[in-house]
Amino acid sequence: MANILPSSVLFCCTMNEIRSPMAEGIMKHLHGRRVFVDSAGVHQGKLDPMMVAVMSEINIDMGKHNPKTFDNLTDDSFDMAISLSPPAQHKAVDLSRYHHCDVKYWKVSDPSLVEGSRDVKLAAYRQVRDELRMRILELFPFANDPRF
Repeated sequence: MANILPSSVLFCCTMNEIRSPMAEGIMKHLHGRRVFVDSAGVHQGKLDPMMVAVMSEINIDMGKHNPKTFDNLTDDSFDMAISLSPPAQHKAVDLSRYHHCDVKYWKVSDPSLVEGSRDVKLAAYRQVRDELRMRILELFPFANDPRF
């Protein structure tokens, strides 16, 4: 079975601080040579150091990620938009009104809402990172991956 990738994918969440940059980084790492990937938030966020830390654990450097909003996108024409929060879903649907765009919603928890020690919070960030990686590989598998 041939693996068909979209030419461009937008990941979006509420602040573009944690979930959507993680998904962007993972997708770029896996398929970035073949797919244009970007991320955005409904509201302007800031760089989250825990997101950077857990992504570095899987050798993806997110230290230079610059959170942006939908209004800051240089291009709003994507083949697919994957929203990771309800507010982002509404914005992603708006994109599809003006351009053909396949919009998907993945319910992914916000790890910044987890309370506890640094280790407890890092575990929540890792769980989200791993869930996003699994979902991305399910939707965009490698053609030669024996799992698919």
